[in-house]
Amino acid sequence: MDFMLKYLAISTIVFVFSQHLFSQDKSDANIFGDVQSNGAHIPFATISIKGTSMGAVTDKSGHYFITNLPTGEITLVVQMMGYKNQEKTIQLEARKTMEINFQLEEEVMQFDEVVVSGTKTFKRKTESSVIVNVVDVRTMQLVQANTLSEGLCFQPGLRVETDCQTCNYTQIRMNGLPGSYSQILINGRPVINPLLALYGLEQIPANMVDRIEVVRGGGSTLYGSSAIAGSVNVLTKTPKSNSFELSNQVSTVGKDISENYLNTSLAVLNQRRNAGMIIYAGKRNRNALDFNNDNYSEMPSLSLNSFGISTFAEINEKSRLDVNINSIHEYRKGGEIADKPAFLNQQSEERDHDIFSAITEYTFHVNENVDYNLFVSYQNTKRKHFTGILPDDSLAMINYKLNPPYGFSLSNTINGGGQLNYAASFFNNDRNVFTIGSEYTIDEINDKIEAYNYSIQQSSAALGIFLQSDWKLSPKLTLLSGVRGDYHNFIKGLVFNPRFSVLYRPIRGLQIRSSFATGYRAPQAFDSDIHIAMSGGGIQKISIDPFLKTERSKSLSSSINYDKATHSYIYGFTLEGFYTRLNEVFVYNESEPDSFGHSVLLKTNGGFLIVKGITLELRANYNKLMQIETGVTIQEGYYDAHVSWSNQIPGTNKFLRSPNQYAYATYTYTPKIPLQIALSGVLTGSMLVPHYGGAIGVPDDKLVISKNFFDLGCKISYRFKFINHSLEFEPALGAYNLFNQYQNDFDLGKYRDSNYIYGSSRPRTFYFSLRFFYL
Repeated sequence: MDFMLKYLAISTIVFVFSQHLFSQDKSDANIFGDVQSNGAHIPFATISIKGTSMGAVTDKSGHYFITNLPTGEITLVVQMMGYKNQEKTIQLEARKTMEINFQLEEEVMQFDEVVVSGTKTFKRKTESSVIVNVVDVRTMQLVQANTLSEGLCFQPGLRVETDCQTCNYTQIRMNGLPGSYSQILINGRPVINPLLALYGLEQIPANMVDRIEVVRGGGSTLYGSSAIAGSVNVLTKTPKSNSFELSNQVSTVGKDISENYLNTSLAVLNQRRNAGMIIYAGKRNRNALDFNNDNYSEMPSLSLNSFGISTFAEINEKSRLDVNINSIHEYRKGGEIADKPAFLNQQSEERDHDIFSAITEYTFHVNENVDYNLFVSYQNTKRKHFTGILPDDSLAMINYKLNPPYGFSLSNTINGGGQLNYAASFFNNDRNVFTIGSEYTIDEINDKIEAYNYSIQQSSAALGIFLQSDWKLSPKLTLLSGVRGDYHNFIKGLVFNPRFSVLYRPIRGLQIRSSFATGYRAPQAFDSDIHIAMSGGGIQKISIDPFLKTERSKSLSSSINYDKATHSYIYGFTLEGFYTRLNEVFVYNESEPDSFGHSVLLKTNGGFLIVKGITLELRANYNKLMQIETGVTIQEGYYDAHVSWSNQIPGTNKFLRSPNQYAYATYTYTPKIPLQIALSGVLTGSMLVPHYGGAIGVPDDKLVISKNFFDLGCKISYRFKFINHSLEFEPALGAYNLFNQYQNDFDLGKYRDSNYIYGSSRPRTFYFSLRFFYL
């Protein structure tokens, strides 16, 4: 099946390009010109024809030429990072050529990008009824992020945490809720299934990412189940010019552990710039880190290879096909640091992943008011894994070696559907964009460890239908309403989830928003439910209550956003309050050990959980010399009744592993354009962390109050330009966690509680990087 899918994907690319090359309409209506700002030409600016997929990119000299355009009235849109967009409407005639030039105005700081994740349609951030935060390439480079998880730390209301001392699986907490409450999307498609979500944040390399759009709260429930806390939409790169990039980073983690990233990408466009592809590849290697000198790792050894292709073709002036293919192989091993097979280690977790995904999307613009798209995506993950502790008893050790606890996981996710957008006007100044769509998702997971009599065989299928009205009643007022209905094979009947949002813009630069939405999670296994941990002096696994019921949510948020821009500076803030209530909330209670004596957490329904808080964002830029962005979240979460996470001590109604305060900040100083100095920091407040007994010096279970952590990063870089600015060379020096604020009370020995981990993801790390970029 894998071979057939890869064959079909490659065949589709070849077919599209051949159709594109040999079937072009000829109108001989042409335009040419240049794009400038303050007397200087701007290379690689994008010129698009509004309402179509046609367009071009200016060359190195800032000029462009587009041929065979549709006749009649068309609107040209020019876009370039760092400049304000500009539109011009012209009248074209057959067999005539016009010169159209543009003068762009510089933007000191971007705060009005075009986003898609809030409403599933393209809108400017200031016109979206739902707040959409963006992590772009600039931010990823500023904080020297090499993976998706490293870039997401610098967003308000988000916190990326490491949840296993042995294998280091990660999850994202949005507004305090665990990772399984957030929907991770690739180009708007749910190819990150529960199994892949365990390690996916660290497996997705930064060089494949164009930008990340984050929607917090219930406003993202249009994407279906698991989007209660919000959604993270990873938009991959598409070719915008012929270019080549190569980067390498060498790091020293802790005192003497080496880590290396090597990434490259190649983008190619045809002469008319309406078809092209980008190929990217990466390699990562890291040795295991033993921070507390007990010969057991706190960070596992890791080896990762990634490869991907992103391609597009504009079949004609109205239609476009996009295909994205990715392949990742990752091996990681944690536990006792010894050069021998995992089952002979005193304690070990070994993971060997092979991941393949493909996304195809066809878009057709009927006219300026109607467009639709069809899409299909596929993801396949094969995982060989081991989780075990070598017994002390000689007889048990013989049986253990005869039948070591190796396992195998297989997951497949298929998602397909379509969406129609129709813009209508009922009054003089209004515009209502109706969106109707449907998608069908099949998610299959098979995970087994025969030695533990452990098995998860889960096959879920969901048909989702959504309808949305995005009604701009006036330039100041927009009403967004929608509903999604899901047929899920784990739930009886149809699940309806409405959402309502209002946007009010009383003056320029000011937006006031309010949203309400409901959501649900099906009674099934999610990411952390598939993770087997070392805990309580042995193995700990999660069991699903056979009578588990659907979890439902209600979310409310309100915000005020203001930005003020002049020629020399810009400043702004966003203040948001949020409230989420989960009914029939999923909780984990410690139950009786299984027949092997392993600790078991039973996933069952509790009463309700409430999470509420506020988030404040501040941003400012002065004359392109200094820029600062920061975000602070203050929240609390509590259950209506105590949750018995341990049989040894009383339960608690407090929300565990979630600090009540956390924040981030970035600061950039650019005294000269080639030189840049950057500081970045992540603050993790105190939280309640469960700690199961069994390790050396930890006889009993206890609830630990962690200390505050501040992870400070710094970077200095200088950009050299050669060959008429076509070749750029950028060396950089920097550090992560400069103050070395890393957990200092890890468990010792093979009977440690591997889930007792909190705070910064790594100790002090120094790095040196080189980046080559050719246009």
